[in-house]
Amino acid sequence: MTTNEFRFYTSLGLVELTGQKARNVSELVEIIKQVDDSSIFYHTHRYLREYHFLKEECSSDFGQWAFDSVQEMALGEKLANIDILNFTDIKSLREAITAVLEDYILSGVRIWNVPSGKELHFCRLVSVIMPTKYVATDLGEFSHALKNISINSLYFHLFEARLRLGRKTNDFSHWIEDALGNPPLARSIEALDPYNHTLNELRTKIIDLIERHTGTQR
Repeated sequence: MTTNEFRFYTSLGLVELTGQKARNVSELVEIIKQVDDSSIFYHTHRYLREYHFLKEECSSDFGQWAFDSVQEMALGEKLANIDILNFTDIKSLREAITAVLEDYILSGVRIWNVPSGKELHFCRLVSVIMPTKYVATDLGEFSHALKNISINSLYFHLFEARLRLGRKTNDFSHWIEDALGNPPLARSIEALDPYNHTLNELRTKIIDLIERHTGTQR
């Protein structure tokens, strides 16, 4: 195995109910403070995976619940506006969500229970991470692999591994800059906004950036 080898992985997610549910904003913030990291990850990232074919801006489950069940538009907006890509670890993301909710509670609004059936049920994501057959040692091999990996593999390297490993960038940009010594290309890939593109569009744009850089674009 060479030192600049990139092994593509994929992940399969098993969603489990935690048995915890929030009936109001006070209960929501208390549960968020103590659930495990996989639960925070699931409720803030599942839209990016499950609705990867949509271009609409994705919201976290917390923001969507504030909109739909609590019917607090201002709170929902603040939660939806938390940019998950600005965070490199679950701890700081959890703290940002908690801060928004606690500010809302401290503002003196009346805390009320949502109707039965509208509670937010907390889930956790159990990820099974597996290597794929794709390995790259240069940009040509990397581009070829990108054309063939699954959506789950793409999602894993762009989002899941980033928070899991506490990196400031996605796996692709990290490898291209660290192993191949190509910061400009790495930053170009990092600059792509996943909110404005489906995962397949992100795949196409990353391949296009690589092929333009290597002069192999048709």
